[in-house]
Amino acid sequence: MKKNINKVVLAYSGGLDTSVILKWLIEIYQCEVIAFAADLGQGEELEPLEEKAMATGAGKIYIEDLKEEFVKDYVFPALRANAVYEGSYLLGTSLARPLIAKKQMEIAKKEGADAVSHGATGKGNDQVRFELSYLAIDPRISIIAPWREWEFRSRKSLIDYAEKHRIPITITEEKPFSSDRNLFHISFEGGVLEDPWQEPPENMYVLSVSPEKAPDQPSYLEIDFERGDPIAVNGEKMSPAMLLSCLNKMGGENGVGRVDLVENRFVGMKSRGIYETPGGTILQVAHRALESITMDREVMHLRDSLVPKYSELIYNGFWFSPEMEVMQKAINDTQKNVSGTVRLKLYKGNCQSVGIKSPYSLYRHDLATFEEDAVYDQKDAEGFISLNALRLKIQTRFKSNEQK
Repeated sequence: MKKNINKVVLAYSGGLDTSVILKWLIEIYQCEVIAFAADLGQGEELEPLEEKAMATGAGKIYIEDLKEEFVKDYVFPALRANAVYEGSYLLGTSLARPLIAKKQMEIAKKEGADAVSHGATGKGNDQVRFELSYLAIDPRISIIAPWREWEFRSRKSLIDYAEKHRIPITITEEKPFSSDRNLFHISFEGGVLEDPWQEPPENMYVLSVSPEKAPDQPSYLEIDFERGDPIAVNGEKMSPAMLLSCLNKMGGENGVGRVDLVENRFVGMKSRGIYETPGGTILQVAHRALESITMDREVMHLRDSLVPKYSELIYNGFWFSPEMEVMQKAINDTQKNVSGTVRLKLYKGNCQSVGIKSPYSLYRHDLATFEEDAVYDQKDAEGFISLNALRLKIQTRFKSNEQK
């Protein structure tokens, strides 16, 4: 049953889906549509949005610069946790959705809108991320999810609709990739990528050169951290967004940060995604290296045990959940001494830590050395091993008695 809607705020990217949705909402709901685009670092993609949205029928468009907030309040907290989904995905799209939803809800309140809408399909994760965020902020809001309502069943049908209504689009049947870009990454899915046996075409990549075409000489850089957050590159202090932009450039030039992943979506199916995350890859390698000398062993292992759950919460759309709030507080507390400098080497797609220093270092050369020392009695290890072997010896004797 169609809802009685007078005004709706649409999360608008100017891509195929949301361009069609804008026109469709006006036709089907006979309502005013306010377009909202979040500037998360898409660059030139944002330039034509205002003209395009108004030409398609939007009553108004908001384009909000959220780059600093995105990196400071969403990317950096995830990096403190070394968040990674299923071993490879650094959660670039997943981290952006709650911020977009939060700002969209603020605009809806300001405009007195009855509903919010998004372009996520009924098969994907983004519908869950958007809608869980909307409802966590205001449970009374009406949500319109066109992909779950309309008659279109493929991107080809959307292309036909756009051509019929003279809506300008950049996607074609020959290159039907769906991509999402922000300051942290760019993702690609769909088209030939739906066959996991097919290698991604090289001309698809945006943020990085192929490792084969990267420079033949390595690049070195240093990153300074304070309480788990990066604050400077090569001694130059920068804002969060500026710092990530700088590392994206350096990483991309060296072919760093490409991932080809078949992942498990929250809704139950597997999908293939191609990701470029050059700056984020550098930061995670550097952060892990600094933690190796500044974090207590048991604190690190406890925090690491939380990472799969923390990453899953982000991936599944529970950024604004009470369990996420508790987990983030715990992770932040583990970072109080994660300050110092990491030197990194970038070379043909690889990123390697080659130097670490910190005023909070727990690394003791006089303890770790293989040379002569006066602070560690190696004979102490005998009792340590004997006590730890006790249960193993008892188990072996028990098995021997059973076999007799």
